[in-house]
Amino acid sequence: MIAIEVPRRFASLVKIEHTVFALPFAYVGAFLAVGDVPRTHDLVWITVAMVGARSLAMALNRLIDAQIDARNPRTAGRELPAGRLTAVQVIAFCAGSLALFLIAVWQLDPLVRWLWPIPVVGFVVYPYLKRVTWLSHLWLGAVDGLAPVGAWAAIRGDVPWQAWALGGAVAAWVAGFDLFYSLFDLEIDRAQGLHSWATRWGTDGVFWGARALHALTVGLLIGAGLGLSVGALYWVGVAVVAALLVYEQLLIRPADLRRLDAAFFTMNGVISVTFFAAVLADTLVA
Repeated sequence: MIAIEVPRRFASLVKIEHTVFALPFAYVGAFLAVGDVPRTHDLVWITVAMVGARSLAMALNRLIDAQIDARNPRTAGRELPAGRLTAVQVIAFCAGSLALFLIAVWQLDPLVRWLWPIPVVGFVVYPYLKRVTWLSHLWLGAVDGLAPVGAWAAIRGDVPWQAWALGGAVAAWVAGFDLFYSLFDLEIDRAQGLHSWATRWGTDGVFWGARALHALTVGLLIGAGLGLSVGALYWVGVAVVAALLVYEQLLIRPADLRRLDAAFFTMNGVISVTFFAAVLADTLVA
C-alpha cells in the first residue's frame, strides 16, 4: 500500500494533471520548428524533458513555499504542510527531476545543453518573488513561455523571432490566467504581506490586466503565423484560442467569482490542447 501511496503523493505534489497546460505548447514549438512531424526520438525526449522540468519547478515551489502554504487555509492541506511528505523526500524528488531533465537535454540538439540553466534559475527564483513584487505572474509566464522556445531549439538548434513570438504568446497566456489565480488568495496575501497583481491593483485590475495579456497572446500567435509557412488550420486554431479566451473572461465577473475554478482549470486545458490539435492537423494536411 505504501509503495502505491508515496508515488501518488508526489503526483499530487506536482499536480501532474496540469502538465496539459505546458506540454501541448512545447509540441507546438517542435512541429512549427520543422514544419512537419518531428522525429519520434525528438518528441520522446522533449516530453521527458518537459516532465522533468515541470516536476522540478512544482516541487521547488512547494518546498520553498511550505511555510506560507501552512498559513493559508486553501493550501494547508498540501503534502508538505500536511506532513504527507517530508522536506528530505521533496529535495530528493527535486534532484531526481533535475537528473531526468538533464538526461533528456543531452539527447537533443547541443544548443540546449548550454541553455538548460536558464529555466532552472527561473524555477528557483519564482517562489521568492511574491515576497518582494507583484510582478511574479509575469515571471511565471516567462518561464512557462520557454516551453515552445526550448522545444524549437532542441530540434533545430536555433531560436529565431518566430520561436520567441510563440514563447511570448504562451508567456502572456499563462501570466493572464495566473492573475485570475491570484484572486483565490487576495485577502490572505494581504494579511501576510505577500505581493500579487490582485493585492496591488485589486479585482478590477486583475480583469483589465488579464484582458490585455490575453489580447497580446492572440496578437503574438498571429505574428508567429505570419512569419511561418502555415496553412488554414493554424489560423482556425488561433481563432478558436481567441474565442475561448473571450469565453473565459465571460465566465467570471469582478463581483462574481463562483466559476473561477472552471475558468482557470478547464478552459486553459482546452485552449492548449485545442491549439496543438490545430497545429498538428495543419501539419498533417500540408
